[in-house]
Amino acid sequence: MRAAPSLLDPQPPSPLTEVADDRLERHGVRLLLKRDDLIHPDLPGNKFRKLRLNLAAAVAGGHDTLLTFGGAYSNHLRAVAAAGRLLGLRTVGVVRGEELAGRPLNSSLAVAAADGMRLDFLDRATYRRKAEPEVLAALLARHGRAYLLPEGGSNAAAAMGCADLGRELRGAADVVAVACGTGGTLAGLAAGLGPGPEAGADGGLVGGTPAGAVAIGFPVLRGGAFLAADVLRLQQEAFGGRRGSWRLDDRFHHGGFARTSPALEGFAADFARRHGLDPERVYVAKMLHGVMTLAAEGAFPPGTRVAAVITG
Repeated sequence: MRAAPSLLDPQPPSPLTEVADDRLERHGVRLLLKRDDLIHPDLPGNKFRKLRLNLAAAVAGGHDTLLTFGGAYSNHLRAVAAAGRLLGLRTVGVVRGEELAGRPLNSSLAVAAADGMRLDFLDRATYRRKAEPEVLAALLARHGRAYLLPEGGSNAAAAMGCADLGRELRGAADVVAVACGTGGTLAGLAAGLGPGPEAGADGGLVGGTPAGAVAIGFPVLRGGAFLAADVLRLQQEAFGGRRGSWRLDDRFHHGGFARTSPALEGFAADFARRHGLDPERVYVAKMLHGVMTLAAEGAFPPGTRVAAVITG
């Protein structure tokens, strides 16, 4: 008999640690690191939170296979593969880029394959149509009945799972910062935080002392402002409408998804020297760079507590 998803449960809440940083202190801002990267050894941070309810639904529905989608360096594919190994479920990863088939696997795909994931490489034109019925039917015909997870794992169940993150931070922060790839974590985080103040156009707080907090999402891909529509859609599907106070700041992609820049590398190396935490570059370093920049711009009133979610 397959193991129940409860075996994946972490020991919540994940740690919340304040760190001293003179760049923020000169503006009266306090920085707290929400160490969601420590929540589970194989499914860190938002990957665990987004998958938890989906895995429960898959097992409850009698599925023995998970089928999902991602790029060549997708952390989501690795997390689904690990979950399948832990739960005794088959996993299929549909990878963007037919040209990758037959080549040596990169480190991310190699880890997923080692955890038992079957990789199916699609040409990019077909991959863009991955949600269309005929494409899904062809995939299921090849791989059999499966529980479908979208790219990045962002669906209504994922948003509901990420609401726990917001609930853990209620009352502990005035602003919560998180990196965004598909918007699912931000959708749930903001809902879990509860009602908060308006978020001004510059990311600052508008109006008195909030009961809740503002969630700021930092897209890690170029042109990420489009994610606002996805976040709203996910909140509507999960919670029946817009929830919490949230906004996006799309200035910190540093060239696009999985890309970096000399400025980002220098910032991340300096952060590691100061705080003993080397932020990974795809998501976390970009978010932290955004927080530091907003503070320097005066977006946060003195006394603001900013919680930065370290997703891993």
